[in-house]
Amino acid sequence: MQLKIKSMGFFIALKNDAIEWCQGKNWLFRLPLLLFFVYVLIRHLSDPLYSSVIGALNLGIHELGHIIFGFLGEFITVAGGTIFQLFVPVFALFNFYRQRDFFAMALSFGWLSTNLFNVATYAADARAMSLPLVSLFGGGEDGVYHDWDYMLSQLNILQYDSVVALVFRVLAVVSMLVCFCAGVWLLWQMILSKRRGPGI
Repeated sequence: MQLKIKSMGFFIALKNDAIEWCQGKNWLFRLPLLLFFVYVLIRHLSDPLYSSVIGALNLGIHELGHIIFGFLGEFITVAGGTIFQLFVPVFALFNFYRQRDFFAMALSFGWLSTNLFNVATYAADARAMSLPLVSLFGGGEDGVYHDWDYMLSQLNILQYDSVVALVFRVLAVVSMLVCFCAGVWLLWQMILSKRRGPGI
């Protein structure tokens, strides 16, 4: 009960901070960023192989994850790409929270969503292994590991690759909806704001 009260207090304080932050902010400047993620969601839902302009960044972060986790054993090294790919947007979210940039926090959920969609596509390909693969150092019998074929095989759940992919895809949609809901609410608070500051 006490934890619930503390949680409610945190979210009420967060809401009040966000409303105060919106004072004087330019909503027109931020609207295109939110509309971009609307387009990205539509494309991801219509084409599982779609990769937005953020895709190259996400891939680079994924590959860096293999390097960062490369000293923790083979399984963690392979999983490290996905782990780091999902960690970075979450880290950005908390970093923007520390900076009190609430709209950037909302967009972080959109960024996380693009990574979750990417992971879903990769996981769904675990048995078929038809996607072109990228690797900095190679590995496996053919020189390149298929992360999700390897991980699901090691966990003896390769036959459930489509279920794993579906879970990531649902999480991707939820994350993008959080981006939209929070973003629209923040834009509306900016519109309602009576005081217009010089900053954007």
